[in-house]
Amino acid sequence: MKKVIITALILSFLQIHAQKGFKPLFDGKTTKGWHSYGKNSAGAGWKVEDGVLYFDPDAAANGQGGDLVTDAEFGDFHLKLDWKTAPNGNSGIIFYVNEDPSKYQNTYSTGLEMQVLDNDGHPDGKITKHRAGDLYDLIQSKSEPVKKVGEWNTAEVISKKGKLTLILNGVIVVETVLWDANFNKLIEGSKFAGWPGFGTFKKGKIALQDHGNKVWFRNIMIKE
Repeated sequence: MKKVIITALILSFLQIHAQKGFKPLFDGKTTKGWHSYGKNSAGAGWKVEDGVLYFDPDAAANGQGGDLVTDAEFGDFHLKLDWKTAPNGNSGIIFYVNEDPSKYQNTYSTGLEMQVLDNDGHPDGKITKHRAGDLYDLIQSKSEPVKKVGEWNTAEVISKKGKLTLILNGVIVVETVLWDANFNKLIEGSKFAGWPGFGTFKKGKIALQDHGNKVWFRNIMIKE
């Protein structure tokens, strides 16, 4: 019994140490610090229960959904969160979002996206660069360490001095340099070619996507 207790204490210490420098973006109880894109508060489709933030498409009817964005903007950052989807689910973690609805209708009009997806159940799973962990429509993941539908995945987005790293379940799946000539070529070869402002902002908000499917998030934290 003593050995079990000591092991649990060591694991707890390591977890706390690993999170050093991070601050929560989600308090586990409310949507404080977040709002639906272009609005002043979170739509009714975004709910909180038992420390989990989730999107309920049924409650999002009549314009009560929309992508959820942070009140704050971030430049260099390390974002970490857990996600899971319902079968056939689709969502995304979008960052460097410039919230100016008069110019940009959606979060993805400007922001880059780490894909959240049921690879086997959703049609996007058949499209290269649209699978879980991909830098959506720009860079395919090096590997696919995504877990079964309904299980929690841990995603990390690290952006530092122009270098972007995407990590899924502890595995580096995408590495690239932002805002250089090669990155501009990636955009030119994607569905975002010709979109004014897409992928150009070096500071912006973080968004969780309403794609009309059930999706859950927890342990959302960031280190600047």
